[in-house]
Amino acid sequence: MADLTINTELARKILTGFIHSEITRVGFSRAVVGISGGVDSSLACFLAAEALGPENVLAVRMPYKTSSPDSMADAQRVIDASGVQSVTISVTEMADALIDQFPDMDQVRQGNVMARARMIVLYDQSAATNGLVVGTGNKTEILLGYTTLFGDSACALNPIGDLYKTQVRQLARAVGVPQDIVVKPPSADLWKGQTDEGELGFTYEDVDQLLYLLVDERYQPEECVEAGFDEEFVREVIRRMRNNQFKRVMPLVAKLSNRTTNYDFLYLRDWGV
Repeated sequence: MADLTINTELARKILTGFIHSEITRVGFSRAVVGISGGVDSSLACFLAAEALGPENVLAVRMPYKTSSPDSMADAQRVIDASGVQSVTISVTEMADALIDQFPDMDQVRQGNVMARARMIVLYDQSAATNGLVVGTGNKTEILLGYTTLFGDSACALNPIGDLYKTQVRQLARAVGVPQDIVVKPPSADLWKGQTDEGELGFTYEDVDQLLYLLVDERYQPEECVEAGFDEEFVREVIRRMRNNQFKRVMPLVAKLSNRTTNYDFLYLRDWGV
């Protein structure tokens, strides 16, 4: 078993510093966080509040008509505990404006519509409050592609994207996220009874162990099997990682000139600032 234990005190210091530095260096002082009542967005909210001051963080609840009341209540608990500003904006009408045009739209398509509608709301609030959108996706989701492109994956900066789900839980406990939020079954709350692990077909604990070997330790697939992982499980995880690589990079640009953006014209985020 790989040891995924992190130094939570150090991680907390680095990530709050990251949020403060990356937001203020480009002339902003505020953050906008979409909050669902899950552990990922709760942690991002607590970190942003600590980095910028709770008065400079806007937590946005964005329920759809099928959203769980428990999720809304948990989100409110995080808002109350962190002391951040908040607003609740329903995405039902805007999502249904498209969903209702396609009676045969399956749950995955509907979920993508909801996720992208929520990001429209977050970026509108970003413009309205002069704050940058803070991402809430963890390393496990990013590697597996378990995210909606230009939906929940969109953000200006992501403080928790290099933490596996099991590490998110560790840090969440350390910063004061309520314990029952930390341990509850992860869910995007896109339809009744939906859970992340039910859709994926495996637990975060298991896949985090495998991803750590494949990504951080650079194990070959056969070495993972020798380490005790089921061969089909290893193949499925690698397939997901490869097939979803496009979600982890900027859109491809066809190269015609000597200096093409994202190929030859490459600068750091704060170039020119």
